[in-house]
Amino acid sequence: MIFFVLLLVLTFFAQIVEFFLPPLDWMYNARIYIVPVIVFYGAMALPFPLVLALAGFAGFLLDAVTVQALGPRVEISVGWSILLYAVLASIMHGLRPLFIRGRWEVHCVMSGVCTSAILLSQYLMIAFRRGSLFFNREAWWQIAGPGVLALLMAPLVFWLLHSLGRLTANPYLPEAESYE
Repeated sequence: MIFFVLLLVLTFFAQIVEFFLPPLDWMYNARIYIVPVIVFYGAMALPFPLVLALAGFAGFLLDAVTVQALGPRVEISVGWSILLYAVLASIMHGLRPLFIRGRWEVHCVMSGVCTSAILLSQYLMIAFRRGSLFFNREAWWQIAGPGVLALLMAPLVFWLLHSLGRLTANPYLPEAESYE
């Protein structure tokens, strides 16, 4: 339970840090997203009810930052991120047997894919509400770039969080179990 609370605190502070990180000029102003990587590690290292709680918390924080209303029209409403995080974290939790075997490669790749999926869904929601779906180079970079960065960050973040889980004696982390 201590590890779950630690992940909640890290998620909260990572959301604040993301807000102050400048966009990357060389990636057409793409941003760095840390919260999804933390949530997706939690999806591997926690039981399913705690995964949903962590996803709900992260989704609420994302909604608090990204809700868009233009006059009476709401383009991105509260609640969609919670559902999206819950679905993506559930997929990652379904891959937990690989994590138990010590195979993190798929989870690292999926962290990048799922981070881009979050951004793509935001873009599609805005595009459909405005009635114009247009993909240019900048849009693709702002969707795919953070996913690539998440994929590259995931091994280090997963290792750090795994070490924290061991230090806090997280009972849900697998020992050297083997499935045969």
